[in-house]
Amino acid sequence: MESPTPVVLITGAAHRLGAHTARHLHQRGWNLAIHYRSREAEANRLCEELNEIRAGSAIVIQADLTRPGQTELLANKAVAAWGRLDGLVNNASVFYPNPTPEAGADDWDTIMNTNLRAPFFLGQACLPALKASRGAIVNLIDIYSQRPLADHPLYCASKSGLSSLTLSWAKDLAPEVRVNGVSPGAILWPEGDAAIDETYQESILAKTPLARTGSPDDIAGAIAFLLCDAPFITGQILAVDGGRSLNM
Repeated sequence: MESPTPVVLITGAAHRLGAHTARHLHQRGWNLAIHYRSREAEANRLCEELNEIRAGSAIVIQADLTRPGQTELLANKAVAAWGRLDGLVNNASVFYPNPTPEAGADDWDTIMNTNLRAPFFLGQACLPALKASRGAIVNLIDIYSQRPLADHPLYCASKSGLSSLTLSWAKDLAPEVRVNGVSPGAILWPEGDAAIDETYQESILAKTPLARTGSPDDIAGAIAFLLCDAPFITGQILAVDGGRSLNM
């Protein structure tokens, strides 16, 4: 039986911006399909947290989006859970430096498959359900899609491609499905191999007119606006960056 409650699938929703977005949309009454690749414990904790607030409102789905067939599996499970799909948030992303002389085919496949191929084929698999609900897609892009970050050619190319895909979809999938993007600036600093030192962080903030990092809730709120409150907006990419893109 189809649920009257709107349903959103968020990729990479187990932590960081994906988890904040999940909580934000849950507060606004949405049911959540929480995708994860390897962060099973975090995804399950988030799911339990949301279901304690509202029983039966969240599920977890594991999928490696770089593998053939996984996007279709993910889409089918998300739609089957409540019999509908109203929103898709392509949040999952890979970010790490790969200077051109050192980048290899594995880097190309990892970054391009995760950041560009997966959103396309997941959107394709979700399209019948999104058309039926007259739903919306929000792609997480990056301000570096327009003004590249040094030593990140594959990452920047993947996000530039996702930006172009967003605009193409907005034209091709209308009027049934709206498609927009959000480009974060300095919100959560990168972790692991992509981490940057405090001096570099300070140099970024010095070029940010609002002179501070943003909050994950700034991104979650922008995504929620585009999904819930913008029925006449499509084909737009909203920079949520404190003005950083003015000084790049």
